[in-house]
Amino acid sequence: MPSNQTKNQHLMWRAGFGPATEQLEQLKEISPKALFKALQKASSKKPAYIDVADDYLKGLFMGAEEAGRQQQKKALEEADRKMVRQKQRDSIKSLNLTWLEQLVSSDAQLREKMAFFWHGHFASRNLNIFFQQQLLDIIRQNALGSFRTLLLQVSQSAAMLNFLNAAQNKKDHPNENFAREVMELFTMGRGHYTEQDIKEAARAFTGWSSNIKGEFVFRRFQHDTDNKTVLGKTGNFTGEDVLDILLDHEQTARYITQKIYRYFVNETVDNEKVEWLSKRFFQSDYNISQLMEDIFTADWFYDEKNIGTRIKSPVELVVGMQRMLPMAVDNEEALLLVQRLLGQLLFYPPNVAGWPGGKNWIDSSSLMFRLRLPQLFTDADEFNIRPKTDDDMTGGQEERSMGKNGQSGKAGKPIQADIFWKLYTKQFDSVSRENLLTTLQATLLQVVPRYGKDIIQNYADSSGRENFIKSTTVQIMSTPEYQMC
Repeated sequence: MPSNQTKNQHLMWRAGFGPATEQLEQLKEISPKALFKALQKASSKKPAYIDVADDYLKGLFMGAEEAGRQQQKKALEEADRKMVRQKQRDSIKSLNLTWLEQLVSSDAQLREKMAFFWHGHFASRNLNIFFQQQLLDIIRQNALGSFRTLLLQVSQSAAMLNFLNAAQNKKDHPNENFAREVMELFTMGRGHYTEQDIKEAARAFTGWSSNIKGEFVFRRFQHDTDNKTVLGKTGNFTGEDVLDILLDHEQTARYITQKIYRYFVNETVDNEKVEWLSKRFFQSDYNISQLMEDIFTADWFYDEKNIGTRIKSPVELVVGMQRMLPMAVDNEEALLLVQRLLGQLLFYPPNVAGWPGGKNWIDSSSLMFRLRLPQLFTDADEFNIRPKTDDDMTGGQEERSMGKNGQSGKAGKPIQADIFWKLYTKQFDSVSRENLLTTLQATLLQVVPRYGKDIIQNYADSSGRENFIKSTTVQIMSTPEYQMC
């Protein structure tokens, strides 16, 4: 039977990015249901818009916008294209690091974890910083709101419209990209529609576009106004109508619920529980907050078979370590390289399906780097691993800027983290020396360790109590068991 602390740590890892060191004492006493209510309350406030766009880009795009559509293209062509591309890439990096810091420090852990989930569900790669910022804001604003609203706003976002070739979707020449992905990946899942449904839906989405500001634009002269038949319904449908038709099918609620269950509960799906959850999700008109409350307050969520069964994604691993060990990272760019080495670079999903997750996170090289990561945070160890070449992910630009060791400027240097050990070690002041190892394991791991205590003891620094806590913590974080949550 899992202890109260284990249950609360389970909740913090699934409904957030793991416990923060200052929460450890609270997790021993508070009930899981009370803790979830606190997480809900902390995530109820409206998130602030994250704006990291370069001032030069703001001036350039604002000037192009004010000049009118005829002058926009000319203004951008006259700008130094190479400089614009570099500033866009730099701004995307800043957006990555700014949101990453939010994942670490925000009290709104539930909202940010849900936003992180939707970031993978509505995967979009776009080098326009304004479009990417807008999409992130849509996801964060609606992360715990209505899936109906979230789906519409994401579908009409400039990032998604551009990523899935909406501009090429015109009357008499429909482009099926968006219609296919919205059915296969965003709503119903493969096997619940026909190729004809996709063709007809694509006609309904004709005319959808965006302007340079990222605002949704409906170009009515490019829209097909004839009748379409989608999933058995016929009418002069618009794109909004098609989204409503998809949401009217319980299969959409079932597909989203199953994906959420796999992500937040267990990759082995309990069909009976998913069916119950999805019916309530559908009846609530896709209330995400209610769905997550149904999951996180259920007794079965805390069953032993659901605890410690998920492999942490790279971002969960990196963020979770920073929450447990309060730190200031001097060389933030190294965190970008860590993401690339581990296979999850925020805002660069591998494709429109997002990151596959699960066992796909682990191979021989990534596992060894994962086990080294605590040493990289705590020591001045150099990176000596080259990221895998993935021109599809980076558009080829980042690979060309890398040196022979996969290093680029500051990104190849050590992480240079200043860890505030006192804030962490004081959490264990009341623990006796002989119980320290057991307590540290119970705090840091969600699974029973397979290694013997002697292995940790042999590598721990026993010269003093604080040194023992510090060295033991690093050793435990360097085990395969720490990869699970």
